[in-house]
Amino acid sequence: MQVNPSIFKAYDIRGIYPTDLNEQAAYLIGRAFVTFLGIEKVVVGRDMRLSGPSMFKEVTRGITEQGADVIDIGMVSTDQYYFACQKLGLPGIMVTASHNPKEYNGFKMVKKMPYLLSGDAGIQDLRKLVESENFPKPKRQGQMAQQDFKNEFIEKVLSLIDIEALGAHGHAPLRIVVDTGNGMVGPILKEVYQRLPIQLIGLYLDPDGSLPNHGLDPLQPENRAELQVRVKSEGAAIGFAFDGDGDRFFAIDDRGEFISGDFLTAIMGQYLLEKHPKSKILYDVRASWAVVDLITAAGGNPLMERVGHAFIKQRMAKEEALYAGEVTGHYYFKDFFFADSGIIPSLILMEMLSKKGKKMSEILAPLEAKYFISGEINSKVADTKAVMQKLAEVYKDGKQHTMDGISVGYPTWHFNVRGSNTEPLIRLNLEAKTKEEMERKMDEVLRVIRGG
Repeated sequence: MQVNPSIFKAYDIRGIYPTDLNEQAAYLIGRAFVTFLGIEKVVVGRDMRLSGPSMFKEVTRGITEQGADVIDIGMVSTDQYYFACQKLGLPGIMVTASHNPKEYNGFKMVKKMPYLLSGDAGIQDLRKLVESENFPKPKRQGQMAQQDFKNEFIEKVLSLIDIEALGAHGHAPLRIVVDTGNGMVGPILKEVYQRLPIQLIGLYLDPDGSLPNHGLDPLQPENRAELQVRVKSEGAAIGFAFDGDGDRFFAIDDRGEFISGDFLTAIMGQYLLEKHPKSKILYDVRASWAVVDLITAAGGNPLMERVGHAFIKQRMAKEEALYAGEVTGHYYFKDFFFADSGIIPSLILMEMLSKKGKKMSEILAPLEAKYFISGEINSKVADTKAVMQKLAEVYKDGKQHTMDGISVGYPTWHFNVRGSNTEPLIRLNLEAKTKEEMERKMDEVLRVIRGG
Protein backbone atom coordinates (compact mmCIF):
# COMPACT_ATOMS: atom_id res chain seq x y z
CA MET A 1 0.00 0.00 0.00
CA GLN A 2 1.28 3.48 -0.81
CA VAL A 3 1.23 5.59 2.33
CA ASN A 4 2.70 9.01 2.98
CA PRO A 5 6.25 8.11 4.15
CA SER A 6 6.39 11.24 6.34
CA ILE A 7 4.01 9.65 8.89
CA PHE A 8 6.82 7.29 9.98
CA LYS A 9 8.56 9.64 12.40
CA ALA A 10 11.54 9.47 14.76
CA TYR A 11 9.60 8.10 17.75
CA ASP A 12 6.16 7.12 16.48
CA ILE A 13 3.75 7.05 13.54
CA ARG A 14 1.64 10.19 13.20
CA GLY A 15 -0.41 11.92 10.52
CA ILE A 16 -3.62 13.68 9.55
CA TYR A 17 -6.67 11.43 9.45
CA PRO A 18 -7.90 10.20 6.99
CA THR A 19 -5.58 11.73 4.34
CA ASP A 20 -2.17 10.56 5.65
CA LEU A 21 -3.28 7.83 7.99
CA ASN A 22 -6.50 5.85 7.66
CA GLU A 23 -8.10 2.54 8.65
CA GLN A 24 -6.43 0.58 5.84
CA ALA A 25 -3.01 1.81 6.97
CA ALA A 26 -3.89 0.98 10.60
CA TYR A 27 -4.78 -2.59 9.60
CA LEU A 28 -1.46 -3.03 7.76
CA ILE A 29 0.50 -1.45 10.63
CA GLY A 30 -1.07 -4.03 12.97
CA ARG A 31 0.05 -6.87 10.71
CA ALA A 32 3.50 -5.32 10.23
CA PHE A 33 4.00 -4.88 14.01
CA VAL A 34 3.34 -8.59 14.68
CA THR A 35 5.49 -9.66 11.72
CA PHE A 36 8.45 -7.43 12.55
CA LEU A 37 8.59 -8.34 16.25
CA GLY A 38 7.52 -11.98 15.80
CA ILE A 39 5.16 -11.79 18.77
CA GLU A 40 2.07 -13.57 20.05
CA LYS A 41 0.43 -10.93 22.26
CA VAL A 42 0.07 -7.15 22.08
CA VAL A 43 -1.29 -4.57 24.56
CA VAL A 44 -3.47 -1.99 22.79
CA GLY A 45 -4.93 1.23 24.23
CA ARG A 46 -6.28 4.42 22.69
CA ASP A 47 -6.91 8.08 23.44
CA MET A 48 -10.11 10.15 23.02
CA ARG A 49 -9.70 11.18 19.38
CA LEU A 50 -12.82 10.91 17.22
CA SER A 51 -11.04 8.59 14.78
CA GLY A 52 -9.83 6.43 17.72
CA PRO A 53 -12.56 3.74 17.69
CA SER A 54 -12.21 2.93 13.97
CA MET A 55 -8.39 3.11 14.05
CA PHE A 56 -8.35 0.87 17.13
CA LYS A 57 -10.70 -1.60 15.43
CA GLU A 58 -8.51 -1.88 12.33
CA VAL A 59 -5.10 -2.02 14.01
CA THR A 60 -6.36 -4.81 16.29
CA ARG A 61 -7.90 -6.63 13.28
CA GLY A 62 -4.47 -6.52 11.67
CA ILE A 63 -2.81 -7.84 14.85
CA THR A 64 -5.27 -10.73 15.31
CA GLU A 65 -5.32 -11.69 11.61
CA GLN A 66 -1.54 -11.89 11.71
CA GLY A 67 -1.88 -14.45 14.51
CA ALA A 68 -1.32 -12.50 17.74
CA ASP A 69 -3.72 -11.93 20.66
CA VAL A 70 -4.77 -8.45 21.77
CA ILE A 71 -5.10 -7.26 25.36
CA ASP A 72 -7.47 -4.29 25.05
CA ILE A 73 -6.81 -1.87 27.95
CA GLY A 74 -9.44 0.64 26.80
CA MET A 75 -9.26 4.43 26.70
CA VAL A 76 -6.22 5.38 28.78
CA SER A 77 -3.41 7.92 29.19
CA THR A 78 -0.03 6.95 27.74
CA ASP A 79 1.53 6.45 31.17
CA GLN A 80 -1.28 3.96 31.98
CA TYR A 81 -0.42 2.19 28.72
CA TYR A 82 3.29 2.03 29.64
CA PHE A 83 2.27 0.60 33.02
CA ALA A 84 0.20 -2.17 31.35
CA CYS A 85 3.07 -3.06 28.96
CA GLN A 86 5.43 -3.30 31.94
CA LYS A 87 3.03 -5.35 34.12
CA LEU A 88 2.38 -7.87 31.36
CA GLY A 89 5.94 -7.79 29.97
CA LEU A 90 4.46 -7.34 26.50
CA PRO A 91 4.89 -5.11 23.47
CA GLY A 92 2.14 -2.61 22.81
CA ILE A 93 0.49 -0.11 20.50
CA MET A 94 -1.15 3.07 21.79
CA VAL A 95 -3.51 4.73 19.33
CA THR A 96 -2.72 8.41 19.93
CA ALA A 97 -1.36 11.54 18.27
CA SER A 98 -0.25 12.96 21.62
CA HIS A 99 -0.53 16.79 21.61
CA ASN A 100 -1.25 17.18 17.88
CA PRO A 101 -4.48 18.90 16.73
CA LYS A 102 -7.73 16.91 16.66
CA GLU A 103 -7.51 15.92 12.97
CA TYR A 104 -4.38 13.83 13.66
CA ASN A 105 -3.99 10.26 14.84
CA GLY A 106 -1.09 7.86 15.23
CA PHE A 107 0.62 5.03 17.12
CA LYS A 108 3.19 4.89 19.94
CA MET A 109 4.76 1.45 19.94
CA VAL A 110 6.52 -0.32 22.81
CA LYS A 111 8.92 -3.09 21.91
CA LYS A 112 9.57 -4.06 25.52
CA MET A 113 9.49 -1.55 28.33
CA PRO A 114 11.19 0.86 28.52
CA TYR A 115 12.21 0.53 24.85
CA LEU A 116 10.01 1.94 22.11
CA LEU A 117 10.21 1.45 18.40
CA SER A 118 11.93 4.47 16.86
CA GLY A 119 13.04 5.64 13.44
CA ASP A 120 16.43 3.99 13.94
CA ALA A 121 14.95 0.84 15.46
CA GLY A 122 11.84 -0.54 13.85
CA ILE A 123 9.66 2.26 12.49
CA GLN A 124 11.21 2.28 9.01
CA ASP A 125 11.03 -1.54 8.99
CA LEU A 126 7.28 -1.25 9.61
CA ARG A 127 7.02 1.23 6.72
CA LYS A 128 8.66 -1.24 4.33
CA LEU A 129 6.32 -4.04 5.44
CA VAL A 130 3.26 -1.80 5.04
CA GLU A 131 4.38 -0.76 1.55
CA SER A 132 5.18 -4.29 0.39
CA GLU A 133 2.26 -6.00 2.23
CA ASN A 134 4.59 -8.99 2.31
CA PHE A 135 3.34 -10.81 5.43
CA PRO A 136 3.95 -14.48 6.24
CA LYS A 137 0.89 -16.71 6.45
CA PRO A 138 -0.30 -16.66 10.09
CA LYS A 139 -0.46 -19.95 12.02
CA ARG A 140 -3.67 -19.01 13.81
CA GLN A 141 -6.30 -16.32 14.36
CA GLY A 142 -5.55 -14.13 17.37
CA GLN A 143 -8.12 -13.47 20.11
CA MET A 144 -9.23 -10.26 21.83
CA ALA A 145 -9.43 -9.94 25.63
CA GLN A 146 -9.98 -6.91 27.86
CA GLN A 147 -7.97 -6.06 30.94
CA ASP A 148 -8.21 -3.10 33.30
CA PHE A 149 -5.07 -1.82 35.07
CA LYS A 150 -6.60 1.33 36.53
CA ASN A 151 -6.48 0.38 40.21
CA GLU A 152 -2.97 -1.05 40.01
CA PHE A 153 -1.79 2.11 38.22
CA ILE A 154 -3.34 4.33 40.92
CA GLU A 155 -1.64 2.29 43.66
CA LYS A 156 1.69 2.47 41.83
CA VAL A 157 1.78 6.25 41.36
CA LEU A 158 0.55 6.95 44.89
CA SER A 159 3.25 4.65 46.29
CA LEU A 160 5.85 7.08 44.95
CA ILE A 161 4.94 9.90 47.35
CA ASP A 162 4.27 10.42 51.05
CA ILE A 163 0.52 11.08 51.03
CA GLU A 164 0.50 11.90 54.74
CA ALA A 165 2.92 14.77 54.13
CA LEU A 166 0.22 16.51 52.09
CA GLY A 167 -2.06 16.74 55.10
CA ALA A 168 0.65 17.44 57.68
CA HIS A 169 1.89 20.66 59.33
CA GLY A 170 -1.66 21.83 60.08
CA HIS A 171 -1.78 23.65 56.72
CA ALA A 172 -5.05 24.14 54.90
CA PRO A 173 -5.19 21.57 52.06
CA LEU A 174 -3.26 22.63 48.96
CA ARG A 175 -5.48 24.28 46.36
CA ILE A 176 -4.60 22.97 42.92
CA VAL A 177 -6.02 24.04 39.56
CA VAL A 178 -5.69 21.38 36.85
CA ASP A 179 -6.40 21.67 33.11
CA THR A 180 -6.34 18.41 31.14
CA GLY A 181 -7.72 20.09 27.99
CA ASN A 182 -10.35 17.37 27.30
CA GLY A 183 -7.44 14.97 26.76
CA MET A 184 -6.87 11.55 28.32
CA VAL A 185 -5.60 12.52 31.78
CA GLY A 186 -8.83 13.80 33.39
CA PRO A 187 -10.49 10.49 34.39
CA ILE A 188 -7.41 8.89 35.95
CA LEU A 189 -6.32 12.17 37.56
CA LYS A 190 -9.68 12.55 39.32
CA GLU A 191 -9.35 9.05 40.77
CA VAL A 192 -5.75 9.56 41.92
CA TYR A 193 -6.41 13.01 43.42
CA GLN A 194 -9.58 11.82 45.20
CA ARG A 195 -7.28 9.90 47.51
CA LEU A 196 -5.28 12.98 48.47
CA PRO A 197 -6.03 15.64 51.11
CA ILE A 198 -6.10 18.47 48.56
CA GLN A 199 -8.62 20.85 47.01
CA LEU A 200 -8.93 20.20 43.28
CA ILE A 201 -10.32 22.77 40.85
CA GLY A 202 -10.61 21.03 37.50
CA LEU A 203 -10.80 22.51 33.99
CA TYR A 204 -11.89 20.37 31.04
CA LEU A 205 -11.33 17.02 32.76
CA ASP A 206 -13.72 15.08 30.50
CA PRO A 207 -12.14 13.50 27.41
CA ASP A 208 -13.64 14.94 24.23
CA GLY A 209 -11.97 14.38 20.85
CA SER A 210 -13.72 17.38 19.34
CA LEU A 211 -11.55 19.57 21.65
CA PRO A 212 -14.22 22.21 22.31
CA ASN A 213 -12.02 24.40 24.56
CA HIS A 214 -8.39 24.61 23.45
CA GLY A 215 -5.54 22.64 21.91
CA LEU A 216 -3.61 19.79 23.53
CA ASP A 217 -0.10 21.28 23.71
CA PRO A 218 0.42 23.42 26.85
CA LEU A 219 3.76 24.66 25.47
CA GLN A 220 1.62 26.90 23.20
CA PRO A 221 0.75 29.95 25.36
CA GLU A 222 -2.87 30.13 24.16
CA ASN A 223 -3.53 26.60 25.47
CA ARG A 224 -2.53 27.48 29.04
CA ALA A 225 -3.76 31.10 29.21
CA GLU A 226 -7.01 30.26 31.00
CA LEU A 227 -5.21 28.05 33.54
CA GLN A 228 -2.76 30.86 34.33
CA VAL A 229 -5.62 33.27 35.03
CA ARG A 230 -7.49 30.71 37.15
CA VAL A 231 -4.50 29.84 39.35
CA LYS A 232 -4.26 33.49 40.28
CA SER A 233 -7.99 34.17 40.69
CA GLU A 234 -8.45 31.02 42.83
CA GLY A 235 -5.44 31.85 45.00
CA ALA A 236 -4.11 28.37 44.24
CA ALA A 237 -0.72 27.02 45.32
CA ILE A 238 0.03 25.72 41.83
CA GLY A 239 -1.57 24.85 38.50
CA PHE A 240 -0.97 21.73 36.39
CA ALA A 241 -1.44 21.16 32.68
CA PHE A 242 -1.04 17.95 30.67
CA ASP A 243 -0.75 17.25 26.97
CA GLY A 244 -3.37 15.20 25.13
CA ASP A 245 -2.14 11.72 26.00
CA GLY A 246 -0.63 12.53 29.39
CA ASP A 247 3.06 11.77 29.00
CA ARG A 248 3.99 15.46 29.29
CA PHE A 249 3.50 17.74 32.25
CA PHE A 250 3.57 21.52 32.82
CA ALA A 251 3.14 23.74 35.85
CA ILE A 252 2.00 27.28 36.64
CA ASP A 253 3.27 28.93 39.86
CA ASP A 254 1.20 30.82 42.46
CA ARG A 255 1.71 34.10 40.53
CA GLY A 256 0.08 32.55 37.45
CA GLU A 257 3.47 32.35 35.71
CA PHE A 258 4.46 29.42 33.48
CA ILE A 259 7.42 27.47 34.93
CA SER A 260 10.05 26.49 32.34
CA GLY A 261 10.79 22.78 31.94
CA ASP A 262 14.44 23.56 32.75
CA PHE A 263 13.54 24.92 36.19
CA LEU A 264 11.12 22.04 36.89
CA THR A 265 13.81 19.51 35.91
CA ALA A 266 16.28 21.23 38.26
CA ILE A 267 13.89 21.62 41.23
CA MET A 268 12.52 18.08 41.04
CA GLY A 269 16.00 16.66 40.55
CA GLN A 270 17.24 18.49 43.64
CA TYR A 271 14.21 17.33 45.66
CA LEU A 272 14.52 13.67 44.60
CA LEU A 273 18.21 13.72 45.54
CA GLU A 274 17.20 14.46 49.14
CA LYS A 275 15.56 11.01 49.16
CA HIS A 276 18.13 9.23 46.99
CA PRO A 277 21.55 10.88 47.50
CA LYS A 278 24.34 10.68 44.91
CA SER A 279 22.04 9.40 42.15
CA LYS A 280 22.52 9.92 38.43
CA ILE A 281 20.10 12.36 36.78
CA LEU A 282 19.75 12.84 33.04
CA TYR A 283 18.97 16.10 31.28
CA ASP A 284 18.79 17.01 27.59
CA VAL A 285 21.26 19.11 25.58
CA ARG A 286 18.92 22.15 25.54
CA ALA A 287 18.73 22.52 29.32
CA SER A 288 19.61 25.53 31.44
CA TRP A 289 22.78 25.63 33.52
CA ALA A 290 20.35 25.59 36.47
CA VAL A 291 19.92 21.83 36.02
CA VAL A 292 23.62 20.96 36.29
CA ASP A 293 24.21 23.52 39.06
CA LEU A 294 21.34 22.37 41.32
CA ILE A 295 21.98 18.67 40.81
CA THR A 296 25.72 19.05 41.43
CA ALA A 297 25.08 21.19 44.54
CA ALA A 298 22.71 18.50 45.85
CA GLY A 299 25.44 15.84 45.43
CA GLY A 300 23.91 14.24 42.34
CA ASN A 301 25.59 13.20 39.11
CA PRO A 302 24.15 15.12 36.11
CA LEU A 303 24.45 13.38 32.73
CA MET A 304 23.67 15.01 29.36
CA GLU A 305 21.74 13.11 26.69
CA ARG A 306 20.24 13.69 23.24
CA VAL A 307 16.68 14.97 22.96
CA GLY A 308 13.98 12.31 22.56
CA HIS A 309 12.43 9.66 24.74
CA ALA A 310 13.97 6.74 22.81
CA PHE A 311 17.48 8.00 23.73
CA ILE A 312 16.61 9.10 27.28
CA LYS A 313 14.95 5.80 28.27
CA GLN A 314 17.78 3.73 26.83
CA ARG A 315 20.44 5.76 28.64
CA MET A 316 18.48 5.80 31.91
CA ALA A 317 18.16 2.03 31.91
CA LYS A 318 21.87 1.65 31.10
CA GLU A 319 22.97 4.08 33.84
CA GLU A 320 20.26 3.05 36.35
CA ALA A 321 19.53 6.79 36.59
CA LEU A 322 17.04 7.97 39.20
CA TYR A 323 15.28 10.56 37.11
CA ALA A 324 15.43 12.49 33.84
CA GLY A 325 13.85 15.69 32.58
CA GLU A 326 13.45 17.14 29.11
CA VAL A 327 12.74 20.84 28.86
CA THR A 328 9.62 20.15 26.76
CA GLY A 329 7.77 18.59 29.70
CA HIS A 330 8.82 14.93 29.69
CA TYR A 331 9.83 13.61 33.14
CA TYR A 332 11.08 10.05 33.56
CA PHE A 333 11.40 7.99 36.73
CA LYS A 334 13.42 4.92 37.60
CA ASP A 335 10.59 3.88 39.94
CA PHE A 336 8.22 4.00 36.95
CA PHE A 337 10.28 1.63 34.76
CA PHE A 338 12.33 4.55 33.34
CA ALA A 339 9.18 5.79 31.59
CA ASP A 340 7.70 9.28 31.40
CA SER A 341 4.49 10.18 33.18
CA GLY A 342 2.45 13.35 33.59
CA ILE A 343 0.76 12.40 36.85
CA ILE A 344 3.90 11.46 38.81
CA PRO A 345 5.61 14.90 38.61
CA SER A 346 2.35 16.54 39.70
CA LEU A 347 2.36 14.36 42.83
CA ILE A 348 6.04 15.08 43.53
CA LEU A 349 5.49 18.85 43.33
CA MET A 350 2.51 18.66 45.71
CA GLU A 351 4.57 16.67 48.20
CA MET A 352 7.46 19.12 47.84
CA LEU A 353 5.28 22.20 48.41
CA SER A 354 3.70 20.58 51.48
CA LYS A 355 7.00 19.48 53.01
CA LYS A 356 8.89 22.70 52.33
CA GLY A 357 6.01 24.94 53.41
CA LYS A 358 7.12 27.48 50.78
CA LYS A 359 5.33 29.04 47.85
CA MET A 360 6.39 27.84 44.41
CA SER A 361 7.40 31.42 43.52
CA GLU A 362 9.76 31.46 46.54
CA ILE A 363 11.39 28.20 45.40
CA LEU A 364 11.83 29.64 41.90
CA ALA A 365 13.12 33.09 42.95
CA PRO A 366 16.85 32.21 43.22
CA LEU A 367 16.76 30.57 39.76
CA GLU A 368 14.94 33.47 38.15
CA ALA A 369 17.56 35.87 39.50
CA LYS A 370 20.44 33.92 37.99
CA TYR A 371 19.39 32.09 34.81
CA PHE A 372 17.84 33.79 31.77
CA ILE A 373 16.45 31.38 29.20
CA SER A 374 15.17 32.15 25.71
CA GLY A 375 12.80 29.20 25.50
CA GLU A 376 12.72 27.23 22.23
CA ILE A 377 12.60 29.44 19.11
CA ASN A 378 11.86 27.86 15.73
CA SER A 379 13.09 29.13 12.36
CA LYS A 380 12.15 27.73 8.95
CA VAL A 381 15.29 27.16 6.88
CA ALA A 382 15.98 25.78 3.41
CA ASP A 383 19.16 23.87 4.31
CA THR A 384 19.64 22.71 7.91
CA LYS A 385 23.13 21.35 7.27
CA ALA A 386 24.41 24.63 5.78
CA VAL A 387 23.07 26.59 8.77
CA MET A 388 24.78 24.22 11.20
CA GLN A 389 28.11 24.63 9.37
CA LYS A 390 27.72 28.40 9.42
CA LEU A 391 27.06 28.40 13.19
CA ALA A 392 30.11 26.19 13.80
CA GLU A 393 32.24 28.65 11.83
CA VAL A 394 30.84 31.89 13.33
CA TYR A 395 31.17 30.57 16.91
CA LYS A 396 34.41 28.59 16.51
CA ASP A 397 35.97 30.41 19.49
CA GLY A 398 33.33 28.87 21.81
CA LYS A 399 33.35 25.41 23.38
CA GLN A 400 31.48 23.20 20.90
CA HIS A 401 29.95 19.74 20.92
CA THR A 402 27.67 17.94 18.46
CA MET A 403 25.85 15.36 20.61
CA ASP A 404 22.56 16.64 19.18
CA GLY A 405 22.74 19.45 16.64
CA ILE A 406 25.39 21.95 17.70
CA SER A 407 25.96 23.25 21.24
CA VAL A 408 28.29 26.19 21.88
CA GLY A 409 29.35 27.46 25.30
CA TYR A 410 30.96 30.70 26.51
CA PRO A 411 31.59 31.77 30.14
CA THR A 412 28.42 33.90 30.38
CA TRP A 413 26.12 32.37 27.73
CA HIS A 414 25.52 29.20 25.71
CA PHE A 415 23.16 27.83 23.09
CA ASN A 416 22.01 24.67 21.34
CA VAL A 417 20.66 24.56 17.80
CA ARG A 418 19.17 21.38 16.38
CA GLY A 419 17.05 20.40 13.41
CA SER A 420 13.49 19.21 13.96
CA ASN A 421 12.87 15.48 13.51
CA THR A 422 9.61 16.14 11.75
CA GLU A 423 9.70 19.52 9.93
CA PRO A 424 12.11 21.81 7.99
CA LEU A 425 12.77 23.77 11.16
CA ILE A 426 15.77 24.70 13.23
CA ARG A 427 15.25 25.05 16.98
CA LEU A 428 17.31 27.45 19.11
CA ASN A 429 17.63 27.32 22.91
CA LEU A 430 19.87 29.97 24.45
CA GLU A 431 20.74 31.08 27.96
CA ALA A 432 22.80 33.87 29.52
CA LYS A 433 23.62 35.19 32.98
CA THR A 434 21.74 38.48 32.42
CA LYS A 435 18.48 39.23 30.64
CA GLU A 436 20.16 41.85 28.45
CA GLU A 437 22.85 39.47 27.23
CA MET A 438 20.30 36.71 26.64
CA GLU A 439 18.19 39.00 24.41
CA ARG A 440 21.21 40.42 22.57
CA LYS A 441 22.75 37.01 21.88
CA MET A 442 19.39 35.51 20.92
CA ASP A 443 18.94 38.21 18.23
CA GLU A 444 22.53 37.69 17.07
CA VAL A 445 22.26 33.88 16.73
CA LEU A 446 18.86 34.17 15.03
CA ARG A 447 20.40 36.55 12.45
CA VAL A 448 23.02 33.88 11.66
CA ILE A 449 20.33 31.17 11.41
CA ARG A 450 17.96 33.23 9.28
CA GLY A 451 20.67 34.75 7.11
CA GLY A 452 19.96 38.29 8.31
